[in-house]
Amino acid sequence: MPQQLALSRAARLIGVSRAALQKRIKDGGLHSFDGTISTEELLRLYPDLDLEDSGLFEQTRKIKEEAFRRRIMDRTLPAKEVLAERLFEQGMELNDLRQHLQRYHTLVVGLQSRIRELSGNSPAGGVALDQLDQWLERELRHVLGEEQKPDSLAVMDAMLKVMSAHVSLQPSGRDFFVEGNDTLLEAALKAGLALNYGCSSGNCGLCKARVISGQVMKTRHYDYVLSDPEKQQGYTLMCCHTAVSDVVLEALEAKSASDIPKQQLTARVKAVTQLSDSMMMLHLRTPRSHRLRFLAGQSATLGHAGAGSAEFPIASCPCNDRDLQFHVERGLGGAFGERVWNGMKPGENVTVYGPWGDYILNEDTQNNVIFVAFDRGFAPIKSLLEHSMARESNEEMGLVWGTSTPDGHYMNNLCRAWTDALENFRYLPVFMAGRDSAEAAAADVVDRLLAEFPKTRQADLYLAGPEIYIAPAMAQLLAAGFPKSRLTAMAV
Repeated sequence: MPQQLALSRAARLIGVSRAALQKRIKDGGLHSFDGTISTEELLRLYPDLDLEDSGLFEQTRKIKEEAFRRRIMDRTLPAKEVLAERLFEQGMELNDLRQHLQRYHTLVVGLQSRIRELSGNSPAGGVALDQLDQWLERELRHVLGEEQKPDSLAVMDAMLKVMSAHVSLQPSGRDFFVEGNDTLLEAALKAGLALNYGCSSGNCGLCKARVISGQVMKTRHYDYVLSDPEKQQGYTLMCCHTAVSDVVLEALEAKSASDIPKQQLTARVKAVTQLSDSMMMLHLRTPRSHRLRFLAGQSATLGHAGAGSAEFPIASCPCNDRDLQFHVERGLGGAFGERVWNGMKPGENVTVYGPWGDYILNEDTQNNVIFVAFDRGFAPIKSLLEHSMARESNEEMGLVWGTSTPDGHYMNNLCRAWTDALENFRYLPVFMAGRDSAEAAAADVVDRLLAEFPKTRQADLYLAGPEIYIAPAMAQLLAAGFPKSRLTAMAV
């Protein structure tokens, strides 16, 4: 009998993106019911599916190959206590199924005996009763699997439930998977969800969520004390618990910049890497117990004891809130920028204060999204793009990056890698050299945008870069009839 699978789980089983399945559903090539897909439908759509090459088998093969590399294995497999609980849960489900099958078997066998008894006592209706008896025999064999091939996807789904747990959020309807030793909070952040949290170490209680169904397990010590009413209602701390079974949680997500409080913390320099002749990347690592909560596209103020402070867009994804990246252009950022370029070393302390700004994604729209970066404007757009990838956005995405210097596409290889890895992403680099003015350079980028992306006027546009490019680009887009409501811009 076909099994219904959640869309996210189905995508992982066959090794495609959730966006690819959603596109199939939208195009009418795949039927879904209440957000789920049957294994029968998946095998119909992918008749040549080789489970040995599917996403899950690749993962389990990797685990086997690296079984003796403890560090890698510990990051992939859940803790032994969680693994034992998941196996126990599956054992209980299997036992329940066996009991149900046994009851049905007993019922049908008893019915068959009664039919045969009636058939012998009633010659007139014997033929019909014999036919009914034969039909019951066939159906019983079918239900018990005697004439039915095993549902390979259902078997793989059972394996996936041991490796990871599926979590659904209410009221948003978003979902994610908990893998390895991740807590509920860590897994949600990796999936691009902006859940409420604070210390990430069980002290503040800001990450409280109510468990509607399913089972969670404590994996870390915490000092915050839940009240008795909260315990009775099923509340738990997401930063210190993981999912044992598939779980439904009630938790609120941040929707705007006003939902994120201002924070101050001290981070350490992890690396200072030169990306081009004019661009340096500053990589900061926050304390495990004090991370920066922010939305993709926002900025932060960085301070150094001997070099003052300066504000920069955050160039990394909120899904990795401990590792913060900033792109520091030569000659900008005052004394702090000079320190980054001339002497800042790994291990130094940097104060981080923020986040600032409302240059964030509108996640309620179903429109395609195009990002337009001018020079250093790539930094906040990189954060937006990585966030979109983390949440497995279904929309078509494009990046147009205009630069004024030959080495201005300082992360060109990364952008091309995104193009190779993502079915719904397209990258267009534009070199703006030889233009008489910033207005002409901006006009060149907009012209290429409109020519190369024919559905631009139906998309949401996000622009970022120096003001000398942003202002004329916005003016040209509006003059071309682009709706102002779909334009979001940030001058950096």
